[in-house]
Amino acid sequence: MQTKSINFAKYSSFKIGGNFDVVILENDFTAFDKYYLIGSCNNILIGNNPPPLAMLSKKYDYIKIEDKTLKIGGATPSGRIASFCKKHNIADFEFLSHLPGKLGGLVYMNAGLKEFEIFNHLLDISTPSGKTEKEKISYGYRKTGISEPILEASFQLNYGFDSNKVEMFKKMRANQPSTPSAGSCFKNPDNDYAGRLIEAVGLKGLKKGSMSFSDEHANFLVNNGNGKFEDAMYLIKEAQKRVENEFGIKLECEIVLLDKEYLNKENG
Repeated sequence: MQTKSINFAKYSSFKIGGNFDVVILENDFTAFDKYYLIGSCNNILIGNNPPPLAMLSKKYDYIKIEDKTLKIGGATPSGRIASFCKKHNIADFEFLSHLPGKLGGLVYMNAGLKEFEIFNHLLDISTPSGKTEKEKISYGYRKTGISEPILEASFQLNYGFDSNKVEMFKKMRANQPSTPSAGSCFKNPDNDYAGRLIEAVGLKGLKKGSMSFSDEHANFLVNNGNGKFEDAMYLIKEAQKRVENEFGIKLECEIVLLDKEYLNKENG
């Protein structure tokens, strides 16, 4: 089985983590459930003791128009999808120009910006056990019930790329820090905002080592230099503790904590 050594301090958007071997999945998926599947690591905080890791091979990095549908491989980066749609005047994927990740991960977490979600125009997905129509998949806000690697997804093909939407999404992201992070740290609880709650309990801008909740947007945990997993976890736990004590709300991580100690506990 082919493996690749990845330095997560360089590879992940958080710029945190050591060197770990990652299994490359191409044709043999018999043991996929022994691994945690990663993509481009834009929403992952990797710890000192991660579970066995795997990623799809470049074989699954493709986009094609077939039978009046858009078919995209699970390893295809969002930037490539956005560029393809712009070039071919395809609508509904403008938000991907400001949403990093690979197609498999975007579908797996039903990624999106506000009401613009990847599931809005999804038709079906292909996994090692076959094709599943959207209607048979359980999904909601930033979550799905998918439990297998997503090898391909098919989408409705609508024409009319809208550059005004690209600008709108750019403005929506304008208040987000450029400092290394993994995007929103916590999911927004019902009828509230995680950023507001973190700020309300005095954690906006709070530092622990090189990690802090951003001054620009409190729900962004950022790495100001040589950030450590332990410092990130201290701030995550502190925010959860203070918000629950003050508001009775349990903040749920939107970022994935890839460490054996926290994997099931926090990612629930």
